Amino acid sequence: MTSQIDHLVVMASSLEAGVAWCEATLGITPAAGGEHEKYGTHNRLFKIASPKHPLAYFEIIAINPNAPAPKGSVARWFDMDDKALQKAVAEEPRLITFVASTDDIKSARHALRTQGIERGQIVHASRKSSKGMLNWQITVREDGERLFNGCLPTLIQWGKPEATDPLRLHPRNSLPRSGVTLQSIAITHPSGPKLQAAYEAIGLANVGMETGPANITATLKTPKGLVQLQSLGL
Repeated sequence: MTSQIDHLVVMASSLEAGVAWCEATLGITPAAGGEHEKYGTHNRLFKIASPKHPLAYFEIIAINPNAPAPKGSVARWFDMDDKALQKAVAEEPRLITFVASTDDIKSARHALRTQGIERGQIVHASRKSSKGMLNWQITVREDGERLFNGCLPTLIQWGKPEATDPLRLHPRNSLPRSGVTLQSIAITHPSGPKLQAAYEAIGLANVGMETGPANITATLKTPKGLVQLQSLGL
């Protein structure tokens, strides 16, 4: 199997705050996104694809104040119910994790489980876009946890399971060029060797890895020059 960077996830206290931060920090206004009814969230998106990361886009996500809370015991994805995370992003939107696209999400999930890592159940999801219906499968834990301070990517597989061209309806295809491109992504974590083994198990390359304090560093080329976003252990 092979995996690659699909998108970066920045959490904001509100989409309005996320848009203002994006304009001030990266020099662009993000495009419209959509709503995620099951988790009570919504987003804004823009393309950051580069030759090294051809699928990459950027997601600014926030809890939707106009949506009902998730039903029953469902926790919001990406640790978005975590009070410490909510407090941090209330001060400023923050890079909190990234998502890796795989061509075989079931095998990738199993590969992580053999290493003692439970990435979560495979959830089927969809939303409308300007190019048609987007369908995907994504791993979400029942507790909503990101794992390894967000340094272990969530897994995603685009398209319906029976699709012959699963990437035909990928968000990148409905997003205009933004003027922002992903140059690199690098990880430091106390469990660096375990994370590196996990990356290799799912075929994820082009991500730097070192052992150290938990952090994700994404380097972006933007209208404001090179900008580095960091998770800073959240």
